Amino acid sequence: MIILVINCGSSSIKYQLLDMKTDDEYGIIAKGIVEKIGLESGIFQYKPTEGEKIVRELPVPDHKFGMELIITALTDPDHGVLKSIEDIEAVGHRIVHGGEFFSGSALVDDDVISKIEFCCDFAPLHNPAHLLGIHAMQDVLPKVPQIVTFDTAFHQTMPDYAYMYALPYEYYEKYRVRRYGAHGTSHQFVSRKGAKMAGIDIDNSKIITCHIGNGSSVTAILNGKCVDTSMGFTPLEGMIMGTRVGNVDANVIPYLMKKENLSPDEMTTIINKKSGFLGLSQKTSDARDMDALANAGDPKAKLVLKKLSYDIIKNVGQYIGVMNGVDLIIFTGGIGEHNSRLRRRVCENFTFLGLKFDYEANGAWGEDTIISLPDSKVKVALVTTDEELVIARDTMHIVEDLRKKEGNQ
Repeated sequence: MIILVINCGSSSIKYQLLDMKTDDEYGIIAKGIVEKIGLESGIFQYKPTEGEKIVRELPVPDHKFGMELIITALTDPDHGVLKSIEDIEAVGHRIVHGGEFFSGSALVDDDVISKIEFCCDFAPLHNPAHLLGIHAMQDVLPKVPQIVTFDTAFHQTMPDYAYMYALPYEYYEKYRVRRYGAHGTSHQFVSRKGAKMAGIDIDNSKIITCHIGNGSSVTAILNGKCVDTSMGFTPLEGMIMGTRVGNVDANVIPYLMKKENLSPDEMTTIINKKSGFLGLSQKTSDARDMDALANAGDPKAKLVLKKLSYDIIKNVGQYIGVMNGVDLIIFTGGIGEHNSRLRRRVCENFTFLGLKFDYEANGAWGEDTIISLPDSKVKVALVTTDEELVIARDTMHIVEDLRKKEGNQ
């Protein structure tokens, strides 16, 4: 089954075209990424499996423009891998927020779209971008089934005392105000993959996964199930991120609104799009640029990177307490997989647990690697995430079931 997987993030679109035969028998036909969406200069990458990688630098003003770049590349007469866009049999989408509506993947229909739209208030940087991808595909491939996989689904196993806020209970009843988490697809995938790498039984384990990128979250996984995660009602909560503020005293919000005469929408824009790396450094939201600035001696860039490490340390520490220990700590995501200094800074704070860090192995860059020493009581792993594969698997199964039902009618 030829499946196009679309993974729209707050400032990027990752995509893969896969030929899925079974869960473990598949081939990647082409893949790529559109990065730095909305910034002055974007990056478009396209790599057919049997061809040369193409990289273009150009402004990418929004996600719709990014989708058009992807479709054009896949069907390009010189470099494309499809004779026609109609060769695609199914489309799978990553959706950040499904609220309490979804505990698994779903076939797109009007009801599913309306529920994703309802959750836009919960994920204002993401769900609208996901909907752009869905609608674009509906226009291009109106007869092709589309499947959505939710980042919040994995976190539905959190107990109520972990996901409830201590607000008047009526706000939960009326507006479903609670903690939902995000990055669940990634946390679930790397926890299982990392457990295999470390020789740990996922069903009898204490694992902490650190998905660190433009958006970042840390999750506590007990016996294969999420028991807590750092993101909350929206992907804003938790640690410092590319443009998101992370945890902040709630009274700061009305205080600044009064002082600066800001509307709720203006304040929402500030804490979601003008804070985090960008707000604190006053220069950039991109971690690679931040590293370069820090290496050049920029004090604010150094502050940003130190705060990111500190926030991860705090989250890992509290989840060790929640689970009464930890067997495995995993780093993944764009920053987690490619920043050895960050991994070292975090792990050096847990030597009291018997964690013995392998400084040489930590030099790995974007490659599955155990980065703790063999006799370490706590294992540490760099695990490359593959949300696209999870989405493709779910898409394949749902479409196969759909075809069976149609064949029996």
